[in-house]
Amino acid sequence: MTRIWLNHWFSSAYNIINLIKKEEKDFYIIGSSGNSNSVVKSACDEWYEEPVWNEQEYVDYCLDFCRQHKVDIFMPRTGMIQISERKKEFEKNGTWVMADDYEKIWTLNQKDKAYELFKEKGIGTVPEYRIVTESAGFQKAYEELMTCYQQLCFKFVQDEGARSFRVIDNHQKGFEALLNYAEVRISYEEALNALSQRDSFPPVMVMPYMPGQEVSVDCLKTSQGVIMVPRIKGEDRVEKIAYDKEILDICRDFYEKVGLEHPCNIQFRYLDGIPYFLEVNTRMSGGVQMSCLASGINIPNIAVNKMLGREKKWQNRQEEKLVSYVEAPVIV
Repeated sequence: MTRIWLNHWFSSAYNIINLIKKEEKDFYIIGSSGNSNSVVKSACDEWYEEPVWNEQEYVDYCLDFCRQHKVDIFMPRTGMIQISERKKEFEKNGTWVMADDYEKIWTLNQKDKAYELFKEKGIGTVPEYRIVTESAGFQKAYEELMTCYQQLCFKFVQDEGARSFRVIDNHQKGFEALLNYAEVRISYEEALNALSQRDSFPPVMVMPYMPGQEVSVDCLKTSQGVIMVPRIKGEDRVEKIAYDKEILDICRDFYEKVGLEHPCNIQFRYLDGIPYFLEVNTRMSGGVQMSCLASGINIPNIAVNKMLGREKKWQNRQEEKLVSYVEAPVIV
C-alpha cells in the first residue's frame, strides 16, 4: 500500500485525488488542511486538520507528519518552495516529495526572476513590465507603459491563484460598472491611493493587460516525452482543447532549456496575435482534470507512478475538444 499525502490544497485536489486513485488499488490517500470543512476530505482515506505555523515551523511539521504517518509520497502545495529546499531530509526518512529542485521552483515562483530567465534563455516572449515597491514607482511605471499600451494591469510578484491581479480600468463608473466583474478591475486613482497607504510594499509587477485568449498548458515529463495539453479558457465554463504548434513549440523549448520533472502548468496570454508567457506554476493546475478528461491522459496518476518507478503508457491524439464542468453536491 502506497501512502500519499496532500497538504492544504485547493478544493480542486478533490479531482486530483480521484484521478490518482482511478484504476489503482494500492494507493492510500491522506489529506490535511487548515479548513476543517474542506471538500477534499471526502476524497481521502484519512484526514487531519492542520495547525497554523510560520514557514520554517511548517516544514518541521511536515517532516514529523511524514514520519508519524509513514508517508511514501508527499504532494505539497502549501509551503512547496520551503519544502523543496529541505527535500533531502524527507528522502532520508523514506518520503519522496513531488516537488522539483529548490532553485528552479524559487525562480519560477518569482515572476520577475522567471521573466529574466525566459529572456536569458530565449524561451518564448515575455511582456514588457516594471517592478515597483513604492507608490512613486507605480506612478512612473503607469505613465511610461501607458504611452505604448491601451490598458495595464498589475499584481504582486509573489502571488498564487492571481489573488492580487488587477486590471486598471478607468471606465468602471456609473450603472455599467454594476454589470461587470468589478473585483479584478480598479481605477488608476484607486490603485494609487491603495498603494500610497504604505511607504513601501512587496514587489509589484506592472505590465500591459492582454485581452486575448488565455492558454493554460498542463504538462508532465515522462520517458515517452512531455505530456502537453493546452486549454483555451473561455468567459464561461467551456474550455477548448486545441494544439497550437507555436504554443507547443514554446513549451518544448522550456523543457529543453529549463525542464521540470513533476507536473506543472504553463500559462500564456495573447496580445496582438502574440502568445506571451504569463507564468509557470510548479504544481498541477486547478483545471488539470479538464485536460485529463479531454485528452484521455491521467496526468496525476502517471505522475505518482513515475515517482514509484512505474512507467504508465499514454497517447495523445491531439484531438480538439470542448470541455466543461457542472457543480456536484458532495457530503463533506
